[in-house]
Amino acid sequence: MRQTRRIRESDFKDGARNMAVDSAIAQAVGSGVQPPTLRLYGWKPHCLSLGYGQRARDADNEALRRRGWDLVRRPTGGKAILHGDELTYSLCLPLDHPLASGDIVASYRRISVGLLRALDCLGLRATANPIDESASSEYAGPVCFLQPSHYEILFDGRKLVGSAQLRRKGVMLQHGTIPLHGDMARICDVLSFESAAERGEQKLRARQRALTLSQALGREPSWDEVAAALETGFADALGLDIVPGALSAAEEAETEAFVRDKFGNPGWTGKR
Repeated sequence: MRQTRRIRESDFKDGARNMAVDSAIAQAVGSGVQPPTLRLYGWKPHCLSLGYGQRARDADNEALRRRGWDLVRRPTGGKAILHGDELTYSLCLPLDHPLASGDIVASYRRISVGLLRALDCLGLRATANPIDESASSEYAGPVCFLQPSHYEILFDGRKLVGSAQLRRKGVMLQHGTIPLHGDMARICDVLSFESAAERGEQKLRARQRALTLSQALGREPSWDEVAAALETGFADALGLDIVPGALSAAEEAETEAFVRDKFGNPGWTGKR
């Protein structure tokens, strides 16, 4: 089994700091200073995250301000996600790690096995399958959970886990979002649409296309229960030796730099 550092955070962070921590970990793992790392965390306050290449104008900044919610741009790709009532994981692996070998789709497939095992630990039988490449171009809207992707985790035909990946400078960083409860359509209230009718249509699609873990299970699991299931699922299915760990002093320092220069910088967030 390959040793993997586990960082489980019960003190939830704001959007800029969460993305800065993941980037600091990825930098350390990519340079070989730290081992592969699984980080489990949450968000406070709620935060709308845009994919790295997504248009900044997709966000409704005034609606976010009214609610006191954050806005951040992820280092990973994909579309917008509203973070809050969820558990987020980040997995950082050197590119020569067996789970990261091959292309992005191959690694999605491998990592999905760990996610499926975690859900099985919670009593849920979900599925993960490849998609028809033509299907991914059918949706051009701003919402991640409406965008088809390879080996996404589905329950009863509805998306349960949103994932995105970055490969750069010798490291793979994969983000995954597991909504625990709440309304999957709330994200549409802080995104920009041309009309109220379009917003309403997107809300309807969000509720039809995606669901929370509580909806799937028929009960509301605690954050710690889901975190423990993820650790077990990744260890059992992926052959990882999950060991407790913490950020190093160097990672803490890099986090502060990333907050200052990138993720907490409105100019960087709005650059596209």
